[in-house]
Amino acid sequence: MVLQGNIAAADYVIRNFGPHLRLTTPLGLGKPNRLLNEIYRRVKKDPRLDLTLFTALSLNPPRAAEDFAKRFLIPFAERQWGKDYPVLEYATDAARDRLPANVRIHEFYTHAGAGLNSVAMQRDYQSINYTHVVPRLMEEKPRVVLQLVARSPEGRFSLSCNPDVTRDLADAFRANGLPLAIIGVVHPGLPFLKGDAEVGADFFEAIVEEQEPPHHLFGLPRSPVDDAEHAIGFHASRLVIDDGTLQLGIGSLSDALTAALVFRQKQNALYRELAADSKPGLDGIFEIGLHGLSEMVMDGFMHLHRAGILKRRTPNGCYLNGGFFLGSSEFYEWLRQLRGKDLEDLHMGRISQINHLMDIEPHARRGERKNARFFNTCMQVTLLGGAASETLADGRVVSGVGGQYNFVAMAHELVGARSILMLRSTRTAAGKRCSNIVSSHGHLTIPRHLRDMIVTEYGVADVRGRTDEETILAILAITDCEFQPELLAWAKKSKKVRPSVELPASAAKNTPQHLAEWIARGKSRGVFLKYPFGSDFTPEEERLAYALEKLKASPSKASWLAKSFGVRAQDFSAELKRMNLDAPASFQERLARRALLAALGSAP
Repeated sequence: MVLQGNIAAADYVIRNFGPHLRLTTPLGLGKPNRLLNEIYRRVKKDPRLDLTLFTALSLNPPRAAEDFAKRFLIPFAERQWGKDYPVLEYATDAARDRLPANVRIHEFYTHAGAGLNSVAMQRDYQSINYTHVVPRLMEEKPRVVLQLVARSPEGRFSLSCNPDVTRDLADAFRANGLPLAIIGVVHPGLPFLKGDAEVGADFFEAIVEEQEPPHHLFGLPRSPVDDAEHAIGFHASRLVIDDGTLQLGIGSLSDALTAALVFRQKQNALYRELAADSKPGLDGIFEIGLHGLSEMVMDGFMHLHRAGILKRRTPNGCYLNGGFFLGSSEFYEWLRQLRGKDLEDLHMGRISQINHLMDIEPHARRGERKNARFFNTCMQVTLLGGAASETLADGRVVSGVGGQYNFVAMAHELVGARSILMLRSTRTAAGKRCSNIVSSHGHLTIPRHLRDMIVTEYGVADVRGRTDEETILAILAITDCEFQPELLAWAKKSKKVRPSVELPASAAKNTPQHLAEWIARGKSRGVFLKYPFGSDFTPEEERLAYALEKLKASPSKASWLAKSFGVRAQDFSAELKRMNLDAPASFQERLARRALLAALGSAP
């Protein structure tokens, strides 16, 4: 069945599956935003209807409330996502606690920080491993899957960015005799990918042909990578074995790791030179190459493939197995341009076949995943090796477990595999430096009995199978030296470390100053770039982004006035024009202009 437009599709869904609508839609990119908005609006207006939506990672462009942020963000957002991008209205209302009483949104993973202050999102969050989503949905019994799909010229369809849960869900419902209507909404810009993502028309109950021009796909802006992140990526890159398997996450730490792996491959002599200051690790180039095995496929795999690193093929020919993809606009274009074996051997598949080993061919699956290195990020690590990755100490959820626990557990089951958790050793809160290495945490994502490898900007702690005392000392050795005495005292008081133990002299080098000196050696040779894979910002916007961060840390514009003297407006005319402050029309705009000039003048 073909439905012409989202209005007809919403009519069909409500007529056939209402008034109690129980819908599910993929995480991330695979949401048909316009259709979801049309259904949501109707439910909001009609109290006879109610909606329960099961999903994850509802992505919307960021919104700005403060004047500087608006001036910067609005033009960038229009360029990045288009003026007509269909913002997910349920996600906007949920974040503001404005959902109507007849709507509930259950997410098992949220955009980092999006729901921190939302009562509804915190209460209705479902803490579920990625591989447990389908069993949970079997209990919830949604009636409809709404999903963005790609179509080939021959009339075949691809679940493209999200075969991850949909294929498993369809099989499970059919095996148990449960009704499930899968409705695909065609987007001409969505890459047509193979593997389990490719399906026939009979997979769907209906196909929706949108009447509006296609909107931009949600492209993630490429993030800057700072000095600490580059150091973390460099240390982590020395743990990766040639002829191995690689799982990557997302964000600036993953970008830093990817950049370091490319650095290792392309400038190996310099890489080895900089590695000489670190503990022994792996420094050779990738001759056989790596195989990608990742729940999420993102820009990093594109860069590794281009660099000749992501090239190890499993017996079935695949160089990359993924469950869903999400990344930059450049990444989507790369996927659309894949041809021949590069397209055939990129396999998008079910999350059940990626995130764990329980399948019908366990021995074959284990053999394919040799020398596996599963990288994930976390927020805090305890001295005993537990990790908090998604929930604050007060219980508020920042994001979700996702597949992190799956990969950590799998690393302990596979011969030669390692789980590697990356984090910055410190953070700044309310202007004060705090340690991300802590004595304890109330909500651990990874329990200490699954501790393995931990990487900060100060090095690597290998704590798998270690005693508690050995674990504490190894983690303290990669902790910022400002916080080492207090943490060591706690460990001694808790009788986990002998009273006579002292940290080695090398631990005193764990300072931002020492780190900056090492990073500067690389920067002087053309590595450790702020945007290692290019930027979505213009040069003026990059300078403005730095200045706005400075202003955010000290928001009083008046406090910047004294610093603005001596800063010439003509030196930053492009930046002032970009912020529409080149000709201020009011006292407030003149004050804002002077504050912005002061912050721009403080840039290194």
